[in-house]
Amino acid sequence: MTRKISLGPLNRVEGDLDIQLSLDENEQFIASAQVKSTLYRGFENLLTGKSVMDALAITPRVCGICSISQSVASAKVIADFAKTPMAENGQRVTNILLASEIIADILTHFYLFFMPDFAHPSYEKMAWSEEINTNFTAVSGTRHGGMLKARAEFLHIMGILAGKWPHSMVFQPGGVSKTVSISEQMKLLGIVANFKSYLEQVVFGDSLEAIANIQNQTELENWQQHHAFNHSDLSLFLVISDSLNLSKFGGNDGSNSQLLAFPAFEQENGRYYQGGVFLDNKIQALATDNIIEHHQFAKLHGDQFSPKVGITQPDIYKEGAYTWCKAPRYNNNVMETGSLARQFINGESLATSLVNNTGTNIHNRMILRLVELAKLTLQIETWVTDIVPKNPFCYPLELPKEGQGIGLSEAARGSLGHWMTVENGKISNYQLVAPTSWNFSPRDNQGTPGVLEQALANIPYQSTQDKQMLQHIIRSFDPCMLCTVH
Repeated sequence: MTRKISLGPLNRVEGDLDIQLSLDENEQFIASAQVKSTLYRGFENLLTGKSVMDALAITPRVCGICSISQSVASAKVIADFAKTPMAENGQRVTNILLASEIIADILTHFYLFFMPDFAHPSYEKMAWSEEINTNFTAVSGTRHGGMLKARAEFLHIMGILAGKWPHSMVFQPGGVSKTVSISEQMKLLGIVANFKSYLEQVVFGDSLEAIANIQNQTELENWQQHHAFNHSDLSLFLVISDSLNLSKFGGNDGSNSQLLAFPAFEQENGRYYQGGVFLDNKIQALATDNIIEHHQFAKLHGDQFSPKVGITQPDIYKEGAYTWCKAPRYNNNVMETGSLARQFINGESLATSLVNNTGTNIHNRMILRLVELAKLTLQIETWVTDIVPKNPFCYPLELPKEGQGIGLSEAARGSLGHWMTVENGKISNYQLVAPTSWNFSPRDNQGTPGVLEQALANIPYQSTQDKQMLQHIIRSFDPCMLCTVH
């Protein structure tokens, strides 16, 4: 009989996660994995029967980590339902706040969730072990205090523009309820300048512009050769990744990658992220009608539904079900979402080079997160500068009594969608599909494993370092289980 091993509950994960591994007959490799979201919350059901605008207050509470992402998607779903435009200043403020949350999440994940795993005793003979133990050991690492201070000061942006974080009520379908004065613009630019200084001195050891302009894998390797592993935290990670061959674990080669990204960060001239899918070795336009959620292995009633008409009703004793997470699929395909996906689909050169050369893996996910950290910080400066205080920040709204809407956005972990149906002026159905629902989904109705389940299969399971590699794979997706089982 195949031996089964449980990895859960995992620590340093947002929410509760359990993973069951089945070993091969010789107990040398992982034959298969089941990713288990262990909570039922049913936030969608809280919205049924509520007034449309109540969604702006309820949906951010799906998660305290990516609350703004939920608010943005909720404002967009109402705007789509009401067919109302968003004021340009409102777009800029929304973009600043959403990008700030993504930046804070990327920074927290790298320093507090991901890097501490390399302080494990199994790595004590590595050349970089002392550096990691000093700087990144959980709780006592010297880098943690500096990161938390820089992050807290950076998040003053939330106070100025959103009033509070999480669960701000500043987001509206037509823009934002907060105007921005010239003096507040100057304060925001000062906050970003100080944060840039921290990133350049500690995280990158180089200017953000230099990091953002790395064009391909060769340029990244050249950058690494000119920076010792103790030069910055980026250079330290690159040395660790090379020594452990992290580009060999946790995904597919480039030709087999299947990626999903939603449009995000609207601007006057389009969007910062265009969105789309990468299937059959080519980038294609996004068609939301192709998104279907499969229920066969979820402890939920039903078979499969479009989110437009989906249900989230518990069926705790359902035969064969092993998780509370649905299995979203795009035209029946398993799709990875996240920073890597949105940059690759956007045609950004470094992402294109890395994925084409080595596919989706631990190394590429982490590098592209850090590069996105640099790029979004620079972009925030642009959006702050472009605010015109005398112009409107929000357009008025007229709500119809009937209709549907779709609100798509990107969160730190990837693509987030809200679907809403309104009847007689009240919400009759509301469904959310979160990023971790894509990456940590169970098998679908055809029995095809989800993204992480596939990434864990065929991994060696013998040495202590083999077992540590499982942690690196799991954390490379940055799970947010609270959103997944909303």
